[in-house]
Amino acid sequence: MSQQTVVLKVGMTCQGCVGAVNRVLGKMEGVESFDIDLKEQKVTVKGNVKPEAVLQTVSKTGKKTSFWEEEALAAPESKPTGTVSAA
Repeated sequence: MSQQTVVLKVGMTCQGCVGAVNRVLGKMEGVESFDIDLKEQKVTVKGNVKPEAVLQTVSKTGKKTSFWEEEALAAPESKPTGTVSAA
């Protein structure tokens, strides 16, 4: 397996959340390094890991977890485009 960088959006609200994510990633096989950004709710994991496995592992903390790319792609669609007619 090759070196991967997996970026997740994780619904973290406090240092306790960060601790939970820190704990599960610390035990995960293949993880070489990870960075947890509470303000951005962004978790970046580097190592010989499968993105799906990282997502599953972080999901075990009970936090809302998704791939960062999906979140980024979904965001523009949630904003309606075009004109809004007054009812």
